Amino acid sequence: MKTWTVYLAGEIHSEWREEIASAAEKRDLPIRFVGPETDHSASDAAGDVLGPESDLFWRDHKSAKVNAIRTRTLINDADVVVVRFAAKYREWNASFDAGYAVAKGKPLITMHDDEWRHSLKEVDAAALAVAETAEQVVEVLSYVVRH
Repeated sequence: MKTWTVYLAGEIHSEWREEIASAAEKRDLPIRFVGPETDHSASDAAGDVLGPESDLFWRDHKSAKVNAIRTRTLINDADVVVVRFAAKYREWNASFDAGYAVAKGKPLITMHDDEWRHSLKEVDAAALAVAETAEQVVEVLSYVVRH
């Protein structure tokens, strides 16, 4: 049986990734979950290995590029990409990850509250499934990997 790789992109301030992984494990789904660096400080400092920057713009620029090595590689290797959009912390990079995944031909599942349906309509139009809860994402993944 194939082990699927699912990239979990987007919001990093809640436990949604753990909810999905735990529910998938309980169902014994053959899925390996991967994702971005979720430690905000580590992500911000990713480019520091290339030398100090006194200007925060250039520090962010270098760190974004170093983080992109990880993100692009893992999305390229993923079978499915799930992108979580949240209200409190609008993860602008989540839209980029969704677009990158679609451009690479990766099946996309978006996850967000109903209040964001209008503002994310273009992203949702490119998704193959639009979920509001972690359980709905697991239901979709369960169907996909079992049938």
